[in-house]
Amino acid sequence: MAAPATSGDAAPVVAAPDPQPRAPGFTVPPGACDCHAHVCGPATRYPLFARRIYSPPEATGAAEYAGLRARLGIERAVLVQPSFYGTDNRALLDAMAAGNGRMRGVAVLGDADDARTLERLHEAGVRGARVNIVDLADGKGQLPVDRLRALAGRIRPFGWHLELLMHVDEFPGLDRLLADLPVPLVFGHLGYVRKGRGVDEPGFQAFLRLLRDGRAWAKLTGPYRISSQGLPHPDIEAFAQALRETAPRRLLWGSDWPHVMLQWNIPMPNDGDLLDLLARWVPDAGQRRQVLVDNPAALYGFPT
Repeated sequence: MAAPATSGDAAPVVAAPDPQPRAPGFTVPPGACDCHAHVCGPATRYPLFARRIYSPPEATGAAEYAGLRARLGIERAVLVQPSFYGTDNRALLDAMAAGNGRMRGVAVLGDADDARTLERLHEAGVRGARVNIVDLADGKGQLPVDRLRALAGRIRPFGWHLELLMHVDEFPGLDRLLADLPVPLVFGHLGYVRKGRGVDEPGFQAFLRLLRDGRAWAKLTGPYRISSQGLPHPDIEAFAQALRETAPRRLLWGSDWPHVMLQWNIPMPNDGDLLDLLARWVPDAGQRRQVLVDNPAALYGFPT
């Protein structure tokens, strides 16, 4: 269920992340987790998906990501399979194996991946399956529900969740459409609401109901993907506030490093600034610890 893409030969190489991340302006609690990051390359070892829509920058592999976490004070991480690797999860698995038990993963599964394959992925630390809905939606308001239900049935025995890359505002009945899926749901990028939309959108309200009812989790990631303004992205604060007020026990934070889907006209953010956004959105230190430590431990099975 990887996203369709153009020919890799025509895929642009995206900008590299800021090589000098600064430390955040608040004390990061022990056991904090970056719940959304990608590792990339080298291409000679991990070939890119031929039909990708972009190519990652060089020098954004496991070693560079470890340096970023050290600078930010983040001990744990969840690596998410990027679209440019399709269903080839080797880069993710190798990085997790080098993580000394401090990493979990969200993989992209192929139709031929059987229960034995899923068992091996689980033993390696995978705890979820990612599905790209942005490119799989069958038209406005139409979800591939049958495919999602089948995938949920495959991963349910392992206690995994489905991570959905989708614009929640496109689906006014989102909570009803996904009501009978038998696994938890995780949504990235604050619901990935399209630019110019507000918190009153029916789809975002349905998203909030999923969170309120304990059916879903939301990642406070990639604000630059949905903002029309630069840091600190003031037009995103209403979404963050609504999520915090609705379900603080269902929120996760992630860097979205190395920011591969940053739009061309937006400056590359410093990761310290992105982490400081969490303090802006979640000013209470106790709730912030919940987002950084307790919630990831509950969802991904980190020791407490």
